Amino acid sequence: MTETAVSTPGPSSSAAVLDAPSLPPSREPGRARGDGRLRALDGLRLGAALMVAAYHYGGRGGDVATAWGTSPRDQFPSTHGLFAYGCLGVQIFFVISGFVICMSGWGRPLRSFFASRVARLFPAYWVAVVLVTAVFALPVVVYEAVSPSDALVNLTMLQQPLGADRVLGVCWTLWAELRFYALFALCVVLPGATRGRVVLFCAVWTLAAALTQASGEPFLTVLLMPEYAPFFIGGIGLYLVHRDRRDVLAWGIVAVGWAIGQHYAVAGLWHAPNPHAFSNRSSLGIALVVTLGFAAVAAIAMGRLRWANWRWLTVAGALTYPFYLVHEHLGWVSIGFLHRRLGLPSSVTFAATVIVMLTLAWLMHRYVERWATPRLRRALG
Repeated sequence: MTETAVSTPGPSSSAAVLDAPSLPPSREPGRARGDGRLRALDGLRLGAALMVAAYHYGGRGGDVATAWGTSPRDQFPSTHGLFAYGCLGVQIFFVISGFVICMSGWGRPLRSFFASRVARLFPAYWVAVVLVTAVFALPVVVYEAVSPSDALVNLTMLQQPLGADRVLGVCWTLWAELRFYALFALCVVLPGATRGRVVLFCAVWTLAAALTQASGEPFLTVLLMPEYAPFFIGGIGLYLVHRDRRDVLAWGIVAVGWAIGQHYAVAGLWHAPNPHAFSNRSSLGIALVVTLGFAAVAAIAMGRLRWANWRWLTVAGALTYPFYLVHEHLGWVSIGFLHRRLGLPSSVTFAATVIVMLTLAWLMHRYVERWATPRLRRALG
């Protein structure tokens, strides 16, 4: 969340989450059989995106209640509390992003790294911004489109720091990804990635983020992202584990990232039981989801899931980024049409909306990303 279609390095994801989990076969020890792609990572990325979709469709109130006509708590009385944990798919995205960005930036010059990031992120993003803006401008759609001026700012992906209204609700995660890319590029890619430099980057960022939290300095908070840094750093540590699973220092980076990350997740998402709240996530449940996310990436890093080498997982990974971009707002439009106008049951509407969004994601990947990404990368690189 972050963050990403699936291409070989230079590579989703965001992102991440936004990239291709492929490995240079001559260098990486735990690569998957066959073409060297970590297809299990593709599947995990789509799984995290589906978690976020479950949250947006049935695990929260707000605008989605307009689509359903009532609160999702009424539509899914027995599962809305479970769906509420789906927002933690974003934290899993950030762990994957740390892994993939460290992998894709290793041994790559800064210009190539920059070109791969821009080419990976922007083509599908531009289409998603235009598509959501156009759909929300239709008279039959109850949601309000942003102003033309703000829509243009959204095309830069800098709408949040500039204070413009967001076209895509999920774009806040892309802003976090961009800051991570910038930090990693300046501190690791520019001087050249080595194990020592990556370890130092993780250590300094961890300490600086903690000091930023203690100081409350606004600029440093924006720059160093204390609440998200542990997930990116944990993912970087897991890539070092992938290179050498006996690396004790790498495992220490992972452990610290996990410990601090679950703390921030609990602090940000837990609240005391309240009958007026949409749902009550338990602190244990939040920590468990974070732990499972780290454990899943760790299993992939150590080669435990090399058997999950099915080619359809590559397709699943390719759909993740465009699906993530369009699923929220266009999903609400789909829910309103299928449930309120056609009268389909809630469960059928939920499943059909996911399928519609995956189909749209496939079209975006097939006709936008596969055409634009390599051309943009060549133009920039």
